Amino acid sequence: MRVHVVSDVHGDVEGLARAGEGADALVVLGDLIDFIDYADPTGGIVGTVLGADVSAELARLRRSADRHALRAYATEAWKAVGNPRALVEEAVAEQYARLFAVLPAPTWAIPGNVDVPHLWAQHAGPHVHLPDGKVAEIGGLRFAFVGGAPLPRGVAFTPGPAWRPNLVSWDDYATVVDGFSAVDVLCSHVPPALPELAYDVVTRGPEATGPGLVEVIDRDRPRAALSGHVHQPLAQRVRRGRTECVNVGYFRRRPTPYVLRW
Repeated sequence: MRVHVVSDVHGDVEGLARAGEGADALVVLGDLIDFIDYADPTGGIVGTVLGADVSAELARLRRSADRHALRAYATEAWKAVGNPRALVEEAVAEQYARLFAVLPAPTWAIPGNVDVPHLWAQHAGPHVHLPDGKVAEIGGLRFAFVGGAPLPRGVAFTPGPAWRPNLVSWDDYATVVDGFSAVDVLCSHVPPALPELAYDVVTRGPEATGPGLVEVIDRDRPRAALSGHVHQPLAQRVRRGRTECVNVGYFRRRPTPYVLRW
């Protein structure tokens, strides 16, 4: 059995169309849409709707790791656009139409933190399985899937004027993960709380991790724990007991899938 795994596609339709070549199945760990293009400020939804100058400044603020300044600047920028939420959702739907159209049969896909999950069902064909929060059998192995990103414990999220990231409460995320059992392959958008996988060397700070993921790894000792989200981690893979914990890669920049064989 050969399964290809990708994450953080961010609008790369051409790369995604090739991702399943030679595989028995494709697994997508989220962040399909290109919301802000850090390499090309004219690209992405932000560059298209707000312009290249705004997109470039937002990218600079993200690299500075000043999240408060980033949020304040983004809020003011979106105020200049009439009905920004409708504009963004329309642009997201256009990207999903192109992205889901190239997914091979069969594909298992979960949303990342920049995805809009309520739009997925209308774009996913019958060959695309949406197993977020569930366990699915692929080639005789039990794959557990959890998408999105958790908020810090006790923090409530206030959505901005343009869009709402796919964030869930810490407790809700932990409850989903706690419901998994006998896991052979653990699949999540955000990584388990392992420093080498969670720290981004470009933004110079830790990214979100999933509560309960390390506990599942220690309890079930799956053969692999696969994640994305962190574009430039300290390490691509970390061994924890018998489990290979892998960041499958920033697919938009390096459009080569991670290969899982058994």
